[in-house]
Amino acid sequence: MTSVSSLEQARELLREFPVVDGHNDLPWALREQVRYDLDARDIATAQNAHLHTDIPRLREGGVGAQYWSVYVRSDLPDAVPATLEQIDCVRQLIARYGNELRPALTAADMEAGRREGRIASLMGAEGGHSIANSLGTLRQLYELGVRYLTLTHNDNVAWADSATDEPGVGGLSEFGREVVREMNRLGMLVDLSHVAATTMRHALDTSVAPVIFSHSSSRAVCDHPRNIPDDVLERLPGNGGMAMVTFVPKFVLQAAVDWTAAADDNMRAHGFHHLATTPEAMKVHRAFEESNPRPVATVSTVADHLDHMREVAGIDHLGIGGDYDGTAFTPDGLGDVSGYPNLIAELLDRSWSKADLAKLTWGNAVRVLGAAEDVAREERGRRGPSNATLEELDG
Repeated sequence: MTSVSSLEQARELLREFPVVDGHNDLPWALREQVRYDLDARDIATAQNAHLHTDIPRLREGGVGAQYWSVYVRSDLPDAVPATLEQIDCVRQLIARYGNELRPALTAADMEAGRREGRIASLMGAEGGHSIANSLGTLRQLYELGVRYLTLTHNDNVAWADSATDEPGVGGLSEFGREVVREMNRLGMLVDLSHVAATTMRHALDTSVAPVIFSHSSSRAVCDHPRNIPDDVLERLPGNGGMAMVTFVPKFVLQAAVDWTAAADDNMRAHGFHHLATTPEAMKVHRAFEESNPRPVATVSTVADHLDHMREVAGIDHLGIGGDYDGTAFTPDGLGDVSGYPNLIAELLDRSWSKADLAKLTWGNAVRVLGAAEDVAREERGRRGPSNATLEELDG
């Protein structure tokens, strides 16, 4: 159990080295709940009844920089304009709460935010469907401020395989490799959360800049395809990238993985798709949950992933990506964005040094973005924008 003194030390550390969180789905929650009516969800005030995220709790949690996800569902036929609406939402938030949130495009902007006491606000797009197989669209997302692209979400794209879909192109296609190369040239981080292990390996073979996993945990600790195999973690030191551990119970707790599989099987046995939300389907799901209580993850569960990932990849290659407002369930002690000090306190109790924790919370993420900027300057000196197409490269 975390001691009071450890929690006090954690809060003190976060005042100097705040959390850079790799993934928060507040913009999508605002779209789904109130269609971007920011008056209806004023995050300057407590929104505990509706959201995991608001400014008071970000402050309480010691957050100093946030990658806001501009995610849209991969089945949307209008994914590009929907992504632009998400970007617009983030820009509106930054403008509305300018005393608290600071626009950030670079590692230097992140450090400036820390000096100013404002939360550096970056953007990440979640899924290659947001560029519609277009390198020109990719470049325009960069110009609008997007600083990472997750290559897939839950479904494959034409040029990259997802962790939670059937194999398609066997990892990255040639056009997929060109997407990675163009991201390197731009200075946009290649995010490998959600992608298949084959895609992870192909991206590491291709990228000359550090990659990230914006919200993924260890597959050795919890056997879910959304997590990172050890052989991939072992490659992060050579690449310079980082893995930002996520908190989603069904990705961090093996009992939750098994429970979810059993619940899905039960839905299918009753003739429903496992994601069905009709009243009849929900009745079946509630009956299953009443008979089979949902397993609960804890702060310690997440710390177990970090312990293993530090052993395999090293402390210079770890970070945090909670996936708040993108998950219905959270671990005990990490129920919203105010909970990060509980995780840091747990790691202090496990004898993590303050120097290591400063890298986990702040230093690694700033270094990785800065390194991607350095690579981009070199790549832009060598070549101009790629106008390659999916049809030309993949046939």
